[in-house]
Amino acid sequence: MTELRCRKTDTSEGATEEDGGQTEPEVQTTDAKEPVSTEEDEGSVSIGGDGGDKPQKDEGEVKEKDAQHKEEESKTPKSAVKRSKSSSASVFLQRLVRVFFGFLAAGACGILYAAYLSAYHDRKFWFSTRQELEREITFQGGSGVYYYYYKHMLTVPSFERGFYELTLDNWTVSGQTINAVERLSLYPELITSYIYRVTDSQDFVEPIYFYVGAVFGLQAVYVTALFVCSWVMSGTWVAGMLAVAWYVINRPDTTKVDFAIPLRDNWALPYFSCQVAALTGFLSNNISSATEMFCYLTMSATTFTFLLVWEHSHYVLFIQALCLFFLDSFDLVPPRKMADIHKVYLSSLFPVYLCQFQNPALLSSPLLGLLIGSVLARYFQQKMKKGPLVARVMKLFLHFHLVFTTAITFSYLVKKLIPVSENDFILKFLEVKFGLNTTTDFITNFLLCQESFQTPSQDLFLRLTQTSVLPFYLLVLTVCLLSTLQTIYRRLSGQPMKTNIRLEDGRIGEQPEVIYHVFHTLLFGGLTLLFDGMKYLWTPYVCMFTAFGVCSPDLWMTVFKWLKLKSIHPVVLSLILSTAVPTIIGFSLWREYCPRVLAELSDVPEFYNPDTVELISWIKSQAPVAAVFAGSPQLLGTVKLCSGSAVTSLPLYSDINLLRRTEDTYQVYAMRSAEDIYKILTSQKTNYVIIEDSICNELSLNKGCRIKDLLDISNGHVIHDKGEIYSFSKHGRFCHEIKMNYSPYTNYFTRVFWNRSYHVYKVNTVISFQY
Repeated sequence: MTELRCRKTDTSEGATEEDGGQTEPEVQTTDAKEPVSTEEDEGSVSIGGDGGDKPQKDEGEVKEKDAQHKEEESKTPKSAVKRSKSSSASVFLQRLVRVFFGFLAAGACGILYAAYLSAYHDRKFWFSTRQELEREITFQGGSGVYYYYYKHMLTVPSFERGFYELTLDNWTVSGQTINAVERLSLYPELITSYIYRVTDSQDFVEPIYFYVGAVFGLQAVYVTALFVCSWVMSGTWVAGMLAVAWYVINRPDTTKVDFAIPLRDNWALPYFSCQVAALTGFLSNNISSATEMFCYLTMSATTFTFLLVWEHSHYVLFIQALCLFFLDSFDLVPPRKMADIHKVYLSSLFPVYLCQFQNPALLSSPLLGLLIGSVLARYFQQKMKKGPLVARVMKLFLHFHLVFTTAITFSYLVKKLIPVSENDFILKFLEVKFGLNTTTDFITNFLLCQESFQTPSQDLFLRLTQTSVLPFYLLVLTVCLLSTLQTIYRRLSGQPMKTNIRLEDGRIGEQPEVIYHVFHTLLFGGLTLLFDGMKYLWTPYVCMFTAFGVCSPDLWMTVFKWLKLKSIHPVVLSLILSTAVPTIIGFSLWREYCPRVLAELSDVPEFYNPDTVELISWIKSQAPVAAVFAGSPQLLGTVKLCSGSAVTSLPLYSDINLLRRTEDTYQVYAMRSAEDIYKILTSQKTNYVIIEDSICNELSLNKGCRIKDLLDISNGHVIHDKGEIYSFSKHGRFCHEIKMNYSPYTNYFTRVFWNRSYHVYKVNTVISFQY
């Protein structure tokens, strides 16, 4: 019987692991039967022992009885094990089918979105029917300069040779040798060109299609990650489909890939989306150790890549780290997981610091300062999360003070030891932005006038309301935020965090991944209210977070718990609403917006810029190969891409030195003398200057943001009278005066090309000046 009992125990334990304890009744029944054969038990025990005073039974008789007992009593456990195995197998099969169809839907959404972007792009620019020059001009906003380096990497004899040339680039910006890889964050172009070369893709696809296709493929990864993130949080892949639908419908506010493909954020944000999805799974309590390890590795790889391909990525990760810092401070996530996340940040920062040629901006970044402050504060405040409510609140304020003071002090010391040219400028920019100071500096006012740095208009919120995402977002955010505040109060009061939350509990705010996204959307939403460009970070997660909320039974159950609903069973009603509400929303979106989205493929107006094509054609055919061109940064990016000529500046607004050169070039639109402009251009070794009528004759309702107005303010050529700005100078506006073709302008400049949009003047070689 001893052997029989051991077998029973093994069987029951195996069945319990496989199927949640369904074999418990069988084990109890068998155990209840055992005391009946007391005499036989004693005999069997004495046989297994050292003997004893009791007489031993015949060995054959004992074996016969034991075999008989085994045969009789093993019938019931075997059948129970079979039933438990079959039921567990069916449950596993159901889960496997759900996961399979979920990933199939996620992949299908990503592929269909990439195909839609490709068709829309081809239709908008007539891309497949254009010549190579006309295709390159479609890279708008000066972003085409990135594609120029991709082309260059494909023409060099070897990848190593091309990489070396880019680190010592003296043919792009006149009079300067720059590290283009560091200055322009060219790792996306390096990686793409390397893949194109090693896969011999030149045999079946053109370089420009491979480049554009890589960006569109990353956008497919973007929406797939949003799908998975919403699916993981809600438990249903219907939420993922709803998130993707809202993302596509609100495309003008979720992505810039429609009009400027090579921009750094179009390469970087898909990796950030994957990182957020992996972080969401990593924070969840109900995951296995294998899944947690997979999320950790994915998070490490995507964090490193995100930092590598975008120069502003560490600011985005700082906001994310701030959200996680709040979770850790309120004891809403296990300390072990926070330590692992810190390892991910640190193990990504330092390799990227080396890959970006010891970029000092990473050492002085607020992300690194926050990490160091958090580690030190945790070391000095080991008992911060213990004690009564008042004591814990006081410790919490002290913790915040210690962390942020340490972070600010660390960043300050790093800036003193390793000077970072941009930091003082960023501080000055923020002071003017928030009304703490005023300035006449051209660069500061120029950046403030950029659409990305301005306050968003009401049209943004009107568009989000029309697509129904904003009203439901406010509803979901309100419920999750209130539940999160309740959870924070419970934790500060000393109540433990529940890890096995049931639907009946109605506590959606106790899920760490939900709390993270509440902080995430609040911080990014607050920044969006200040900077319109932040909407491309905030709006995609509004779509994802809202889709999760309306499809989550936990959210509806939380509301019913607060309302103390008794007339209808709240669990049943929450399950019904979590299915019915997204179904109604999805049907209404399909009915109203599906025809509009499809109509975009047929009703898009043709984009064609014949004046720019004519200008670039003249430069390629008439201008010397070694000529240097001056003009607006956006136009110079196109000139560099299509002709390869050196330029005086680049469309890069994160480099203060290039911005200063841009200010000098823009002086052709100021009220300056011909001699002043000539000295500026010759100091930059300019051979040709391009004057654009769209800037010279710019008409705008916001007069203070026109280039010529900003120059007049910077040069002191303005008078403020009763709210109006009047310009004055003893010289006329250069871009107007030079077209008159009279002295002294003809002594310094000779017009060599013109059309409706552009006037190109050659900078003459003048030996003597007449003052």
